[in-house]
Amino acid sequence: MTDRSVIHDTFSLERTYPATPSRVFAAFASVEAKNEWGATSEVKPSDDIEEFDFRPGGRERFTVMRRDTTYRSDALYYDIVPDQRIVYSYEMYADGVRISVSIATIELVKSAGGTTVIWTEQGTYLDGIDGVHAPALRVGGTEELLDSLTRYLRDTASGHIDTKEP
Repeated sequence: MTDRSVIHDTFSLERTYPATPSRVFAAFASVEAKNEWGATSEVKPSDDIEEFDFRPGGRERFTVMRRDTTYRSDALYYDIVPDQRIVYSYEMYADGVRISVSIATIELVKSAGGTTVIWTEQGTYLDGIDGVHAPALRVGGTEELLDSLTRYLRDTASGHIDTKEP
């Protein structure tokens, strides 16, 4: 019999980007943009995003490879307020086994520096599959995503990346 366990964790990360809330929001709302910045140094999409329906009730699905493991994310959007807020839940799978269920809230707040993004996530990590360090790994992965968003916003402002905004 497999031992069952649950680890609960909540984290909040904050970054300020020298861009308008509408420009930052567009980076989340466009599949082309997310395909550009959604990959990090260690995690590369095995394909582009498989499903992207950015609306309340819509889904986003993608698969990535990290080392020798295939990770799949299956997200459901609950609340989207353009230029202000995105709320969604997602399940993560490692080689087909559910490893976590999370809810994330991304707030976009106009600030003197441009837009402050506040990313708050509440995670439930299942059965120790990702080990006791699962919450720290998720924080690190989210920090990498925010770093990638920084590069994307910088590069698209300077014209290095051609994207289509919604």
